[in-house]
Amino acid sequence: MGKVIAIANQKGGVGKTTTSVNLSACLGAQGKKVLVIDIDPQGNTSSGLGVDPRMVEKSIYDCVINDMPLDEATIQLKFKNLWLCPANIDLAGAELELVAKPNREYCLKEAISKVKDKYDFIIIDCPPSLGLITLNSFAAADSILVPIQCEYYALEGLSQLTGTIKIIKKTINPALQLEGVLLTMFDARTNLSIQVVEEVKKYFGEKVYSSVIPRNVRLSEAPSFGLPIIEYDKHSKGAESYTLLAKEVIRNNR
Repeated sequence: MGKVIAIANQKGGVGKTTTSVNLSACLGAQGKKVLVIDIDPQGNTSSGLGVDPRMVEKSIYDCVINDMPLDEATIQLKFKNLWLCPANIDLAGAELELVAKPNREYCLKEAISKVKDKYDFIIIDCPPSLGLITLNSFAAADSILVPIQCEYYALEGLSQLTGTIKIIKKTINPALQLEGVLLTMFDARTNLSIQVVEEVKKYFGEKVYSSVIPRNVRLSEAPSFGLPIIEYDKHSKGAESYTLLAKEVIRNNR
């Protein structure tokens, strides 16, 4: 039975998509079968894995809104042990269409339940808003992995985020857990990055991954080539960091 991990933070620009793409690819490289579900209308995870959202005929939209089986919208990628259910712009209207559906928070969970035993991990890249699409992701997930950027404003969203998880547990998914907190865009040369790390560790304790993702030029270049960092430059700091994170995630789920 696969572990479903939603990668989420209500704040944008914290490295959600970068983490979805690269953690998934690194888990695949470690021998785990991984399905990536892109549920952000921008489709950046899809393009980061080499799939042009504009060319996609079947997407997660069809599964959530039209009850298409997830298998039918899933593409096997050229990367080891990696499959993708892509997103495209159709998803932008899904919030309104979901309102009229019965059990509207559970459409994604229903779709995933039929394929869950085929994969070791199912990674969901969530949008940065807390609408019905994100609620569907939280209802379907076993846990949430939270990327936090090593900048001052990142700290302001922490209590909001933990509050949201508490509400979700009370209302739509009592079993939801915090998978872990990932520090991203770390710059060891700045006191601020170091202070943010200390504050986040005070707040979340053992839930903070020991793997930290640095600011890395190669990591920011890779999406424009449609490649995960381990395919684009496996010797870069970014590739090393996401490989360590994948190993940590696997250890935590034994």
